[in-house]
Amino acid sequence: MPEARTRVAVVFGGRSGEYDVSCASAMSVLAHLDRGRYEVVPVRITRAGAWVVGTDTDDPAALDGERLLALTPEPDPEGERSARTGDGLGSAIVAMGEVDVVFPVLHGPYGEDGTIQGMLELLGVPYVGNGVLASAAGMDKAATKTLLRAAGLPVARDVVLRGPDDEVSPQERAELGLPVFVKPARSGSSLGVTRVGDWSELEAAVKTAREFDTKVLVEEAVVGREVDLAVLELPDGALRVGPPLEIRVADADRFFDYDAKYGDDAVFDIPADLPVGIESQLRELALGVFEAVGCSGLLRVDFFLRGGTDPVVNEVNTLPGFTSHSQYPQIWRAAGLDYPELLDSLIRTALA
Repeated sequence: MPEARTRVAVVFGGRSGEYDVSCASAMSVLAHLDRGRYEVVPVRITRAGAWVVGTDTDDPAALDGERLLALTPEPDPEGERSARTGDGLGSAIVAMGEVDVVFPVLHGPYGEDGTIQGMLELLGVPYVGNGVLASAAGMDKAATKTLLRAAGLPVARDVVLRGPDDEVSPQERAELGLPVFVKPARSGSSLGVTRVGDWSELEAAVKTAREFDTKVLVEEAVVGREVDLAVLELPDGALRVGPPLEIRVADADRFFDYDAKYGDDAVFDIPADLPVGIESQLRELALGVFEAVGCSGLLRVDFFLRGGTDPVVNEVNTLPGFTSHSQYPQIWRAAGLDYPELLDSLIRTALA
């Protein structure tokens, strides 16, 4: 008898500002899962929060945005209203409870932040990637930095603004210097991030960040090279670190913002041309970050090299972008692990 296929639910979309990025990641995952090995159930969360259990495509290679939405059609308006109050989730819970493993391809709040991970823990269903605590801590940049500082890992100086009356004091401004970056504490894809070159610009930058989160970071600018490292947990629990990826943006005065990430303005050098000592240091730091945050499955760690030589942890990504041209899959492709093999490895680790 042929071996039974593993049943995988791929969950994507969501109520965050990264809905489109999530759908793009899901398209790549759905297109590259081997149907000879996997029985696939797409589950889309609409922008309004409705859950749609879809059907698989009969031609994964031809999958695009239009076909993806056709597989998971919008509910009728009455159903949409019901879904906002919690109805409509029942069929998704049943569907996810019946699969062997769930692959959450959700970026940002309501997905990457431990919310769906907590639900899957309650259902007792294995899932790809990080658990509740690591997901929640990794989503909150201030919480991440607290954990990393406690572990003695290098991070940039910052000030956290929690309430509407919080301000950056004159002393804090002097310590941070200029420029600074103002960013939502719990958002991704560089949404709501502003570079501030004069303190007169701070109020507007904080207002922009608060469109995405009430908690805001004002962070010193670290001048130097930007290098990403990818950590992958294997089914036996061993950890691998991929080759370093350096991000170069064509416009030297522009940071790696949303448009640069998802446009054609950035160039990835893999492996980055780094001195051997610095590459080894970054690998050890990436493993230290994985341990400090309490990660499992996978992690992308974004570093700055201050002055080109001094590593500073910029951010962590507990569920990084998963399009075939995103940094994390590209790093592993350069290491000899093609995209379908990467998906296989992540699923085997989740089941293990």
